[in-house]
Amino acid sequence: MVEDEFEDGMAAIEALIEIAERDQRVATPVSELVVGLKCGGSDGFSGVTANPLVGRIADKLADAGGTPVLTEIPEIFGAEKVLLARAASQAVFDSAVAVIDDFKRYFIDNHQPIYENPSPGNVAGGITTLEEKSLGAVQKGGRSPLVEVLRYGERVGRHGLTLLEAPGNDAVSSTALTAAGATVILFTTGRGTPLGFPAPTLKIASNTGLAGRKPGWIDFDAGVVLDGQPMDVAADALMALVIETASGKPTKAEINGEREIAIWKQGVTL
Repeated sequence: MVEDEFEDGMAAIEALIEIAERDQRVATPVSELVVGLKCGGSDGFSGVTANPLVGRIADKLADAGGTPVLTEIPEIFGAEKVLLARAASQAVFDSAVAVIDDFKRYFIDNHQPIYENPSPGNVAGGITTLEEKSLGAVQKGGRSPLVEVLRYGERVGRHGLTLLEAPGNDAVSSTALTAAGATVILFTTGRGTPLGFPAPTLKIASNTGLAGRKPGWIDFDAGVVLDGQPMDVAADALMALVIETASGKPTKAEINGEREIAIWKQGVTL
């Protein structure tokens, strides 16, 4: 316990700044990238454009020896089997089942409905059922084997697709992704959000209309695949942007000064 939490926190920040000032930029292989996978404000196009596009990035990264990290456990309720079928071992399968079941128990213990999704915003955007939303969310993980399961607050330890325990809340789950080691966060959205998070966050619009209305928020327009651009071509362009961002190119959220941090508190966080 400390008498002044603010002063103690500022002292810790100053110590971290001193360490950061000694950092030097060096060439690093793609295999060292850790990319967080997140969606928020999904619409009827999210599962057709932005989420499968991010899934291509997850596969490219995993194939190169990198680490894509999927989270927001309640967002995969109803589509668990698709992910569990790709568990690399029985131990990984059991760990993933435990995280999912524990989250359902967390909802029940806090007197919340397990299947409360889709949200009103999702419905307004064209999503019809929880299964539709969940299947779209799972697509962000691509088709690579699931090799590791992390509890909230743990850091990545293996290369390959990883599942992280965290709620669907944008700020809480994105902060957890950063704490787990994410270099970049890919955030798909069909409804739009200006938020940024501790790690550089690329906003990927599911439709060109959103990208056109909010050019100050959106970093990449996945709606181009609806106009005929091949998914592989769009994936190559997005992968190039991920590498540029990891190399220091600022995201729209960074340019706007948007960086939010949220810790998973007691009570229920959906």
